[in-house]
Amino acid sequence: MGKRIKQQRRGKGTNAFRKPHHRFKADVNFRQPKTTKVLGEVMEFMHNPIHTAPLMKIKYDDNYEHYLIAPEGIKVGDKIYEGSDVKLGLGNVMPISNIPEGIPIYNLEMVPGDGGKLVRSAGSYATVVSRVNDMVSVKLPSKQTIEISGRCRAEIGVVAGGGMDMQPIMKAGKNFYIKHAINARWPLNRGVKSNPVDHPFGGKQHHKGRSSMTSRNAPPGAKVGHIAARRTGRRKK
Repeated sequence: MGKRIKQQRRGKGTNAFRKPHHRFKADVNFRQPKTTKVLGEVMEFMHNPIHTAPLMKIKYDDNYEHYLIAPEGIKVGDKIYEGSDVKLGLGNVMPISNIPEGIPIYNLEMVPGDGGKLVRSAGSYATVVSRVNDMVSVKLPSKQTIEISGRCRAEIGVVAGGGMDMQPIMKAGKNFYIKHAINARWPLNRGVKSNPVDHPFGGKQHHKGRSSMTSRNAPPGAKVGHIAARRTGRRKK
Protein backbone atom coordinates (compact mmCIF):
# COMPACT_ATOMS: atom_id res chain seq x y z
CA MET A 1 0.00 0.00 0.00
CA GLY A 2 2.90 2.35 0.53
CA LYS A 3 2.77 5.39 2.79
CA ARG A 4 2.46 9.12 2.58
CA ILE A 5 5.30 10.72 0.63
CA LYS A 6 7.09 13.78 1.98
CA GLN A 7 5.01 16.21 -0.08
CA GLN A 8 1.86 14.87 1.53
CA ARG A 9 3.29 15.00 5.03
CA ARG A 10 4.45 18.59 4.56
CA GLY A 11 1.16 19.63 3.01
CA LYS A 12 -0.75 18.41 6.04
CA GLY A 13 0.87 21.22 8.04
CA THR A 14 1.93 19.53 11.27
CA ASN A 15 4.34 21.12 13.77
CA ALA A 16 7.22 19.15 12.27
CA PHE A 17 6.97 21.15 9.04
CA ARG A 18 5.63 24.56 10.12
CA LYS A 19 7.84 27.64 10.12
CA PRO A 20 9.01 28.60 13.64
CA HIS A 21 7.11 31.88 13.89
CA HIS A 22 8.21 32.35 17.50
CA ARG A 23 11.76 32.96 16.23
CA PHE A 24 10.77 35.73 13.84
CA LYS A 25 11.23 39.19 15.31
CA ALA A 26 9.08 41.50 13.19
CA ASP A 27 6.52 41.70 10.41
CA VAL A 28 7.63 43.64 7.33
CA ASN A 29 4.90 45.51 5.50
CA PHE A 30 3.81 49.01 4.59
CA ARG A 31 1.50 51.21 6.60
CA GLN A 32 -2.03 51.72 5.39
CA PRO A 33 -2.02 53.96 2.30
CA LYS A 34 -1.70 57.66 3.13
CA THR A 35 -2.97 60.46 0.93
CA THR A 36 -0.36 62.82 2.34
CA LYS A 37 3.37 62.54 2.86
CA VAL A 38 4.60 60.91 6.09
CA LEU A 39 8.17 61.40 7.32
CA GLY A 40 10.16 58.72 9.12
CA GLU A 41 13.72 58.25 10.35
CA VAL A 42 15.92 55.16 10.31
CA MET A 43 16.61 54.27 13.95
CA GLU A 44 18.51 50.96 13.73
CA PHE A 45 19.08 47.81 11.69
CA MET A 46 18.13 44.27 12.62
CA HIS A 47 18.60 40.75 11.30
CA ASN A 48 15.49 38.58 11.13
CA PRO A 49 16.03 34.82 10.61
CA ILE A 50 13.26 34.56 8.01
CA HIS A 51 14.73 37.35 5.82
CA THR A 52 17.96 37.28 3.85
CA ALA A 53 18.13 41.08 3.85
CA PRO A 54 18.59 43.32 6.92
CA LEU A 55 15.60 45.21 8.29
CA MET A 56 15.51 48.86 9.28
CA LYS A 57 13.42 50.23 12.13
CA ILE A 58 11.51 53.35 11.09
CA LYS A 59 10.09 55.89 13.55
CA TYR A 60 7.59 58.30 11.95
CA ASP A 61 6.80 61.84 12.97
CA ASP A 62 3.50 60.60 14.50
CA ASN A 63 5.55 58.24 16.80
CA TYR A 64 4.46 55.15 14.85
CA GLU A 65 7.25 52.54 14.58
CA HIS A 66 7.61 49.54 12.32
CA TYR A 67 10.16 47.68 10.17
CA LEU A 68 10.93 47.81 6.46
CA ILE A 69 13.47 45.99 4.29
CA ALA A 70 16.64 48.08 4.08
CA PRO A 71 18.03 49.20 0.70
CA GLU A 72 21.72 49.35 -0.18
CA GLY A 73 23.40 52.59 0.87
CA ILE A 74 21.03 53.65 3.63
CA LYS A 75 22.29 54.48 7.14
CA VAL A 76 21.00 55.33 10.60
CA GLY A 77 19.55 58.83 10.70
CA ASP A 78 18.40 58.93 7.06
CA LYS A 79 14.89 60.16 6.32
CA ILE A 80 12.20 57.96 4.77
CA TYR A 81 9.09 59.38 3.13
CA GLU A 82 5.94 57.38 2.57
CA GLY A 83 2.77 58.44 0.75
CA SER A 84 1.26 59.24 -2.63
CA ASP A 85 2.88 62.70 -2.89
CA VAL A 86 6.53 61.65 -2.44
CA LYS A 87 9.62 62.45 -4.48
CA LEU A 88 12.22 59.86 -5.49
CA GLY A 89 14.61 58.97 -2.70
CA LEU A 90 16.43 55.95 -1.31
CA GLY A 91 14.03 53.81 0.71
CA ASN A 92 10.96 55.98 0.01
CA VAL A 93 7.61 54.23 -0.35
CA MET A 94 5.41 55.48 -3.18
CA PRO A 95 2.93 54.25 -5.83
CA ILE A 96 4.62 52.71 -8.86
CA SER A 97 2.55 54.98 -11.13
CA ASN A 98 4.79 57.85 -9.92
CA ILE A 99 8.06 55.98 -10.47
CA PRO A 100 9.91 56.63 -13.80
CA GLU A 101 11.05 53.79 -16.04
CA GLY A 102 14.41 52.25 -15.20
CA ILE A 103 14.47 53.17 -11.49
CA PRO A 104 15.28 50.13 -9.29
CA ILE A 105 12.45 49.24 -6.90
CA TYR A 106 11.72 46.42 -4.48
CA ASN A 107 9.10 45.15 -2.02
CA LEU A 108 6.26 45.56 -4.53
CA GLU A 109 2.61 45.13 -3.72
CA MET A 110 0.60 42.71 -5.87
CA VAL A 111 -2.70 44.25 -4.80
CA PRO A 112 -2.99 47.83 -3.53
CA GLY A 113 -2.71 47.81 0.25
CA ASP A 114 -1.34 44.27 0.77
CA GLY A 115 1.87 45.61 2.37
CA GLY A 116 4.46 44.32 -0.13
CA LYS A 117 4.87 40.80 -1.52
CA LEU A 118 7.38 40.74 -4.41
CA VAL A 119 11.17 41.29 -4.74
CA ARG A 120 12.21 41.07 -1.08
CA SER A 121 15.34 38.88 -1.13
CA ALA A 122 18.86 40.26 -0.64
CA GLY A 123 20.40 41.97 -3.67
CA SER A 124 17.26 41.86 -5.82
CA TYR A 125 15.38 44.65 -7.57
CA ALA A 126 12.74 45.22 -10.22
CA THR A 127 12.21 48.01 -12.77
CA VAL A 128 9.21 49.74 -14.27
CA VAL A 129 9.00 49.02 -18.01
CA SER A 130 5.88 50.76 -19.33
CA ARG A 131 2.42 52.06 -18.48
CA VAL A 132 -0.97 51.46 -20.10
CA ASN A 133 -3.87 53.37 -18.56
CA ASP A 134 -3.93 52.44 -14.84
CA MET A 135 -1.72 49.35 -15.25
CA VAL A 136 2.07 49.31 -14.98
CA SER A 137 4.41 46.68 -16.45
CA VAL A 138 7.22 45.68 -14.07
CA LYS A 139 10.25 43.54 -14.92
CA LEU A 140 11.08 41.19 -12.03
CA PRO A 141 14.53 39.78 -11.16
CA SER A 142 13.52 36.55 -12.94
CA LYS A 143 13.24 38.61 -16.22
CA GLN A 144 9.51 37.97 -16.19
CA THR A 145 7.27 40.97 -16.85
CA ILE A 146 4.00 41.35 -14.98
CA GLU A 147 1.25 43.95 -14.98
CA ILE A 148 -0.01 45.36 -11.70
CA SER A 149 -2.12 48.32 -10.70
CA GLY A 150 -0.43 51.72 -10.64
CA ARG A 151 -1.79 52.20 -7.11
CA CYS A 152 0.47 49.40 -5.81
CA ARG A 153 3.37 50.75 -3.76
CA ALA A 154 7.07 49.90 -3.76
CA GLU A 155 10.30 51.02 -2.14
CA ILE A 156 13.02 52.81 -4.07
CA GLY A 157 16.43 51.16 -4.32
CA VAL A 158 18.10 47.73 -4.33
CA VAL A 159 17.61 45.31 -1.45
CA ALA A 160 20.64 45.31 0.86
CA GLY A 161 22.70 42.18 1.51
CA GLY A 162 23.52 41.34 -2.10
CA GLY A 163 26.22 38.73 -2.62
CA MET A 164 25.43 36.79 0.53
CA ASP A 165 24.99 33.60 -1.51
CA MET A 166 28.44 34.01 -3.09
CA GLN A 167 30.24 33.02 0.12
CA PRO A 168 30.96 29.27 0.11
CA ILE A 169 29.31 27.28 2.88
CA MET A 170 32.29 24.88 3.06
CA LYS A 171 30.68 22.44 5.53
CA ALA A 172 27.38 20.58 5.55
CA GLY A 173 26.97 21.39 9.23
CA LYS A 174 26.78 25.12 8.52
CA ASN A 175 24.09 24.58 5.92
CA PHE A 176 22.19 22.46 8.43
CA TYR A 177 21.96 25.33 10.89
CA ILE A 178 21.02 27.80 8.15
CA LYS A 179 18.08 25.61 7.13
CA HIS A 180 17.23 24.72 10.72
CA ALA A 181 16.61 28.39 11.58
CA ILE A 182 13.59 28.45 9.26
CA ASN A 183 12.71 24.75 9.54
CA ALA A 184 13.47 24.21 5.85
CA ARG A 185 13.58 20.72 4.40
CA TRP A 186 17.22 19.74 4.04
CA PRO A 187 19.03 17.68 2.80
CA LEU A 188 17.00 17.11 -0.35
CA ASN A 189 17.31 13.50 -1.49
CA ARG A 190 16.38 12.53 -5.02
CA GLY A 191 13.18 10.60 -5.54
CA VAL A 192 14.99 7.88 -7.50
CA LYS A 193 17.14 7.16 -4.43
CA SER A 194 14.04 6.41 -2.34
CA ASN A 195 12.26 3.14 -1.77
CA PRO A 196 9.22 2.40 -3.92
CA VAL A 197 6.92 2.93 -0.92
CA ASP A 198 8.38 6.40 -0.29
CA HIS A 199 8.24 7.92 -3.76
CA PRO A 200 6.67 7.15 -7.17
CA PHE A 201 10.14 7.30 -8.75
CA GLY A 202 11.73 5.07 -6.09
CA GLY A 203 13.28 1.65 -6.60
CA LYS A 204 16.63 -0.01 -7.23
CA GLN A 205 16.95 0.96 -10.87
CA HIS A 206 18.22 4.48 -9.95
CA HIS A 207 16.16 6.09 -12.68
CA LYS A 208 12.52 7.12 -12.82
CA GLY A 209 11.26 3.94 -14.46
CA ARG A 210 8.21 5.85 -15.70
CA SER A 211 7.30 9.07 -17.40
CA SER A 212 7.84 12.20 -15.32
CA MET A 213 4.82 13.88 -16.95
CA THR A 214 2.10 14.21 -14.32
CA SER A 215 -1.45 15.39 -14.72
CA ARG A 216 -2.54 18.54 -12.92
CA ASN A 217 -5.49 16.52 -11.59
CA ALA A 218 -3.33 13.75 -10.13
CA PRO A 219 -3.80 12.92 -6.43
CA PRO A 220 -1.24 14.39 -3.96
CA GLY A 221 0.65 11.11 -3.65
CA ALA A 222 1.37 10.98 -7.38
CA LYS A 223 1.89 14.69 -8.00
CA VAL A 224 5.67 14.64 -8.54
CA GLY A 225 7.85 15.28 -11.56
CA HIS A 226 6.81 17.62 -14.36
CA ILE A 227 3.30 18.68 -13.38
CA ALA A 228 1.10 19.68 -16.34
CA ALA A 229 4.21 20.24 -18.48
CA ARG A 230 3.83 21.08 -22.15
CA ARG A 231 6.96 19.12 -23.04
CA THR A 232 10.01 17.45 -21.47
CA GLY A 233 13.47 16.47 -22.62
CA ARG A 234 16.03 18.31 -24.66
CA ARG A 235 14.85 20.61 -27.37
CA LYS A 236 15.92 19.52 -30.83
CA LYS A 237 17.98 22.06 -32.75
